[in-house]
Amino acid sequence: MESKGHIKVENLSVFYGKDQALKDISVKIPNKKITVIIGPSGCGKTTLLKSFNRLLDPSDNIKVTGQVLVDGEDIYGPNVEVTRIRKKMGLLSQKPYPLPMSIYDNIAYGPRLHGERNKHKLDRIVEHFLKTASLWEEVKAKLHSPASHLSVGQQQRLCLARGLAVGPEIILGDEPTSALDPKSSQHIEKRFLELKQQYTIIIVTHILRQAKRLADYVLFLYMGRLIEHGPADDIFEDPQEEITKEYIRGIIS
Repeated sequence: MESKGHIKVENLSVFYGKDQALKDISVKIPNKKITVIIGPSGCGKTTLLKSFNRLLDPSDNIKVTGQVLVDGEDIYGPNVEVTRIRKKMGLLSQKPYPLPMSIYDNIAYGPRLHGERNKHKLDRIVEHFLKTASLWEEVKAKLHSPASHLSVGQQQRLCLARGLAVGPEIILGDEPTSALDPKSSQHIEKRFLELKQQYTIIIVTHILRQAKRLADYVLFLYMGRLIEHGPADDIFEDPQEEITKEYIRGIIS
C-alpha cells in the first residue's frame, strides 16, 4: 500500500498534436517534501505539473503515454474517476482565481460540494484553513464580503485555503508567486515551508533564487527531457550534467 501523497512517474510522454512536450520521463516524487521543477521557458515544466492531476486529459489533440501513479494508482488508467483524483490535489495557478462569491463561501464551496451542510462545521473549516493560509486575521471581520475585493496577494492565499479545505494530499503550484508583490510572495513561501510537514508539495518556478529557498528536491527539465533530478543541495551545488550547470550559472535561460 503506497503512503498518501506518493507520486511516481514511469516513461511519461506527452504529445500536443505532432509536438512532443515531454519525452519518456521517469521519477519518484518524495513525500512531504517540496519538489521544485526548474528549466527554461517552454521546456515542459507546466505540462509535467498538469500531468499529476489529469489536467492533461487525453483528447484528439493530447496524447499521454506511460504512467503517472498516485498512491499506487495509474491516474491515466481507463476506469479512473478523474474527480476523485483531482480531489487529492490542491492547485495554485500563476494568477489567483477566487470564485465570484464571498470570502467565506470560497472556502466552504468545496466542503459543501462534498456533502458538508452543518453550519458550525463549515464555520470551523473556514476559520481553520484561513488561519492555515495566514489570512484569518486580515479577513475575519469581512468574511461575507466579495473575495474579489481582496488584494492579489490575499486572493492567492485565499485560493490556497480553498484548495486545502477539500482535504488534498498534494499541493501543486504553477509559478504561484509570479503575479505577487515581494511581501505576498514571502507569505506564500512561508506557508509552503510550513505545509510540507503535512503535504507533498510540487512547484514550478522560473526563479532560481526561489527554488533555492524552497526546494528539498529538484527536477531539471530541458526540451521536454528530465536531464537530472535529486536533492536540492546536489543539484544546485554539484550538478552532474553540463546543461544543468549552464542553466544554474545563467548561461542559458
